[in-house]
Order: sequence, then structure tokens, then C-alpha cells
Amino acid sequence: MPSVLSDVVLQALLHEDAPYGDLTTDSLGLPDVPGRVVFAARQPMTVCGSEEAVRLFQLCGAQAHVSTPTGRHVLAGTELLAAHGPAPGLLLAWKVAQTLVEYGSGIASAVARIVTVLRAAGHAQQVACTRKAFPGTRALAAKAVHAGGGVMHRLGLSETVLLFPEHRLFVDHSVDDTVGRLRKLQPEKRVVAEVGSMEEALALAEAGADVLQLERFSPEAVRACRLALHTSRLHPVLAVAGGVHGDNAVAYADAGADMLVTSAPYHAPPRDVEVRFSRDV
Repeated sequence: MPSVLSDVVLQALLHEDAPYGDLTTDSLGLPDVPGRVVFAARQPMTVCGSEEAVRLFQLCGAQAHVSTPTGRHVLAGTELLAAHGPAPGLLLAWKVAQTLVEYGSGIASAVARIVTVLRAAGHAQQVACTRKAFPGTRALAAKAVHAGGGVMHRLGLSETVLLFPEHRLFVDHSVDDTVGRLRKLQPEKRVVAEVGSMEEALALAEAGADVLQLERFSPEAVRACRLALHTSRLHPVLAVAGGVHGDNAVAYADAGADMLVTSAPYHAPPRDVEVRFSRDV
């Protein structure tokens, strides 16, 4: 999988870490002695970001290659990437590259865990992650979600129609007219509506919403909603959102959710990456 971060973005990350050079390396007067660095997994993980890390080393004057590409599930001790070149360049790229892989792999591993427990229980529902990654990290977060076997729920406000209660607060039209307007103005888009109660779910379904995003419904409430819609011969896609994670994913799938929407992987702890330096002679 190619890098999703441009050289401009990667250079900005390096500049953020060393805006006026590497004070320690510069003060030591380290010559361009050749060295080698290897990244390896300290724990089982779903890898993400090895391509970006390699490019960071290359931008700092080293030669580098990916040993384990994004998306691979690995055991502790697996080599992820290696680089060799002048010591100052290796030291400059080191922490930025390590941190990027650790955080990306943390997200990917958390997504993979949810997908794994669902598949083990016989469920095929998609795990979709929201756009609520830390600002400025969305490109890498989206890559990590896909690496873990998930999909993106929304990449941003510009590419999907999602009607929130907050929108409806400022609209003076009926629910039917509101959904109709969205369908007329955006005929190629599915109309998704977030709802917080059974009454809202039925009203938006009757108005023609294609997808109901059930916000903070319990599994029991999801099951009741599914039954009520079936009784009314309404068949929108049910996407559960709010508080969805690996420990309750199967319960939501059992209850009849068509897809699971979550932000939980963005709060997962980073996966630990070991960095081994050596001096070439």
C-alpha cells in the first residue's frame, strides 16, 4: 500500500520535530558515519504506516525499505522496516517515523479486533469509523481503518448527506419535506439521518431516509427498532453509533444492526515498536 502522506506533509512533520535542526546531534558534531536502524513489533499488531516511515528516512538521506507492509497482522519480533545511511539522517527521522507507525498500528489493530470478534461470531457487518480522528491525522487514520479491515463512515462533510437533529433544529419544514429536499438536491446520494429515539427512527424511515444512524441505542433498543420497522414494512439500513467497541459489537450485530459505526479505534493505545540502531563499519 503506498504512502497516503505526501512529501510535503512528511517534511512538515520533520520540521515540526526539528525546526532549527537536531541540537544534540549537531552539538556532538556527529559525522556522516553510516548506520543502520531496524523497526520491529514488540507485540502482536496490525501494521500501519511502514510506508510513510520508510519515506521519512529517505527524505533524511537514508536508503530504506518496507519489510512488512500496511495491513499485515504480525507477531512480536516481526521486522517492519529497515534503513541505512548517515547517522544524522537516521537520528532525525527516528522518532517521527516510530511514532507514526505506533499510532497508525494502534488504530489498525483496534479495528481488526472488532472485525475479528464479529467474524468469529458469524457476522459479516461492516465496521465503519467516523471522521472524529484527531484533527490533521485523517489521511493516516483512514489508512489505518482500512488496514484493520474496516471502512470509513464519512471522510468529511463534502461527500455524504447526514441529517443530524442539530440540522433539523434550524429547519422549519416537516421531516417529509426535509428528506424530500435533500433527495431532490442530491439525487445521487443516500440520505442518512441520525436519530435518538424510536419515534424519530420511525418518522425518518417513513419520510424515506435510506439509512438510520441509531445514536446510543442499546442492543435491546436496536432489536425493538428493527422489529417496529419490519412491522411497518420499512427497510432502511440500520447503522448503530455511539459507544460501539469490541466488547459490545457482537451484541449489536445479534440485535439486527446492519453496520457498526465507531470512533473507539482512534482512542486505542499505540502499538509498541522496537527500534534497533547499529553502526556500520
